[in-house]
Amino acid sequence: MARNGTRDSFSSSELKAVERRVLRRRSALWIGFVVALVPLVLLLVFQSLWLADLENSSALARKATMHHFLEAVSKETHVYYLKISERALNVPYELFAPNAFPKIGLHFKMKEIKGARRLFVISLLDQGKLYFYDPATQAMLPREFSAETLAVWAAIAPWKVVLSKNPKLETSTFSVDLRDPGNRIILNPITDEKWRVVGFAGMIVDQEFFEDQLLPKVVTTILSKLSGSDDLVFVVRDQNGRTVPLSGCEQGPEKDVVRAPMTFVFADWTIALQGDYASPERWARTNFAFNMTLSVVLALVLVSGIVLALRSASREMKLSTMKNDFVSNVSHELRTPLSSIRVFGEFMRLGRVTDPDKVREYGEYIETESRRLTQLINNILDFSRIESGRRVYRFEPTDLESVVAETLATFSVRLRSSGFELHFEPPEDDLPTMVLDGNAIGRALANLLDNAVKYSDGDHTIKVELKRDGDHAVVSVTDHGIGIPRDEQQRVFERFHRVSTGLVHDVKGSGLGLSLVQHIVEAHGGTVAVESEVGKGSTFSFRLPLDPSSAELEPGGDTP
Repeated sequence: MARNGTRDSFSSSELKAVERRVLRRRSALWIGFVVALVPLVLLLVFQSLWLADLENSSALARKATMHHFLEAVSKETHVYYLKISERALNVPYELFAPNAFPKIGLHFKMKEIKGARRLFVISLLDQGKLYFYDPATQAMLPREFSAETLAVWAAIAPWKVVLSKNPKLETSTFSVDLRDPGNRIILNPITDEKWRVVGFAGMIVDQEFFEDQLLPKVVTTILSKLSGSDDLVFVVRDQNGRTVPLSGCEQGPEKDVVRAPMTFVFADWTIALQGDYASPERWARTNFAFNMTLSVVLALVLVSGIVLALRSASREMKLSTMKNDFVSNVSHELRTPLSSIRVFGEFMRLGRVTDPDKVREYGEYIETESRRLTQLINNILDFSRIESGRRVYRFEPTDLESVVAETLATFSVRLRSSGFELHFEPPEDDLPTMVLDGNAIGRALANLLDNAVKYSDGDHTIKVELKRDGDHAVVSVTDHGIGIPRDEQQRVFERFHRVSTGLVHDVKGSGLGLSLVQHIVEAHGGTVAVESEVGKGSTFSFRLPLDPSSAELEPGGDTP
């Protein structure tokens, strides 16, 4: 007995060591989780700050891009009028002689351009006379009093003041006069070989051409190169702030996103971009939200992966702990009947027992413990077969009452030696012959009886009842033991699960019995149930259909 006590204490210390190792592994897993999570959180924080800064930078960059767009529109129109001015207004100075004026008409005809409403020249060599070009006759006609004439003289007036002080002009450049917005004038002073100004060539800009053809074409060309420009609206305002209706261009809401002045001929006009979806701030916020969402999703995927890995590792450690407990408990379960068999066998071998009744009694003990040992081994083998999917049952016509009676007879010696009283209540009426695997059902009942013996606390009375309930037969085992908490009554049928009650840890068991009972009963188309109250005992029962056609049975075969 001392040796057994030593082995038990040694096994307990081994289990404690295993528990400590498992706890250390779990702590290491959680530390690893925290170590992986903290950098991830810091990365998200820094990334959100970076994205916020990027949002501001993107808004500024977007606004700068849109400003560049407006500048490009203004520059394109500037370049266009500069080109047509260079082409048409660079008149040779020799043509400003009084007798050479007809040749200026031929020059304008050859340089015919789009965008000029009127072309004119003023010859300082011919008393400053003003001539307008007539496209119909290709002739230069003298002035007529009109708003155009007044606009031209108003544009020339500053030049006369300058030339009265110095008739020479070392650099010649185009000038624009916007005094009369209805007659916008481009002037080119013409100088001779000595840099003396001999006259002016000029044009009055065709504003309708600008609004209907030039500006819409330029806007469409440049707008197509601006990303995300589908919702942009281009708006032009004149010198009075009035929105200028452009042909082919949509007019937008009142609020401008960006605004810029035009240059050259329309320097008193402004151009703007409108549209809520084109707002640089909104565009930047959208990008920020998209990138932040993507970062969070990636972070959640990573965290989920870590959690799943931790869960798998924790499950593996839990399974490892359960297997260690299983090995320890099975070792104890195997050692107990083997010790009894060895002791009684030694007594009989040494001839210490000569009384025939005593020999019979010891033989019954040896047979009972052998059956107990066989049951434990069969449980382990059944569990292995169930796990591998190789467990099959042999269904045949069987008397259930006989199966119950044989199982109780097998247990009677063990129950009697342990001081238990067994009460069996047979059915009031005979049950019909049922189709089932008698060995498997007997093994299920034996497991319930074994549990009742193990977990009885003080009251050693066990009641077994067999009855008919409608179209089912019900077998129940009632003990007056420690009971099972309500929240664990369904989990007791899980493999390796043991109720978290203090007394349970003092009772050795494989943790497979109830799991095997459930599998056997469900294979017969039945159900298992438990009714229990802590401190008052438990009743385990299983229901089997009397008519096998009413239940789905597992495929038959020889029981391995």
